[in-house]
Amino acid sequence: MAHSISTIRSTLPPRSPDVRRHRTGWLIALVLGASGCFAPAAQAAKEYLQLFVAEPYLELHIGPGRVYPVTQVVARGESVDVLYRRTEWFRVRTERGIEGWVSERDLSLATLADGTLFKFDFGNRQGFQSHHWEAGLSAGDFGGATLISGYVGRSLNDQLALELTGQQFLGNASNGYTVDLGLAHVFAPEWRISPFVSIGTGLIHVQPKVTLVRQTDRTDQTAFVGAGLRYYWTRRFFVRGEYRTHMVFTSRNANEEIDEWKLGLAFFY
Repeated sequence: MAHSISTIRSTLPPRSPDVRRHRTGWLIALVLGASGCFAPAAQAAKEYLQLFVAEPYLELHIGPGRVYPVTQVVARGESVDVLYRRTEWFRVRTERGIEGWVSERDLSLATLADGTLFKFDFGNRQGFQSHHWEAGLSAGDFGGATLISGYVGRSLNDQLALELTGQQFLGNASNGYTVDLGLAHVFAPEWRISPFVSIGTGLIHVQPKVTLVRQTDRTDQTAFVGAGLRYYWTRRFFVRGEYRTHMVFTSRNANEEIDEWKLGLAFFY
């Protein structure tokens, strides 16, 4: 004869308080064990860069700027944890748990645990003088046509850079684009206003607009020389103006010269 579920449950002995407490204890242990597995990951996420003071002392300001007073100093040999950065200032915490602000110039004199100097890219005049990459956009004139230009540069050293430039020009008779690859030499990268010269080669593609006499598109090789000025503006930005003259080698053996000038905004990193 089949028994109902309620009948079967009625025949079972009641659970004792010890059994319930035992199971509750196991549940608590599992929760604590799971949280313990994630604890190392949470602690690792809160690890900060540790630097050691190499100068006689390190000044801590109460705010990110020289106008804020100095309330604490860290002696030589003591360490600080770098919490985060705001423009040219770093928020740090001392071994005693005191937090304050340190300028990037002062912090660049601190060392890592192995004794090497703390190095980072300066978003200031020092970074303007010495950086790895730069890029920018500009507008101007290309042989009487409106020019839109963009470039990216890779520094080989403080004075020499390899640059790739892409441009589009829009004229009354034709439109087109150019792609140039060249070298730029900066004469005085430490100056706020630094002159430079450039030389390189590239391609030009011309698309004539519809006229009574239909003309075909053409692509020709070019060579250029140029000169310009860079003006450091603020943080990682600078203004760049340049003049170039292009020699276009046409298939008709009738070379053409095109003058170009442009002005724009660039940044380094």
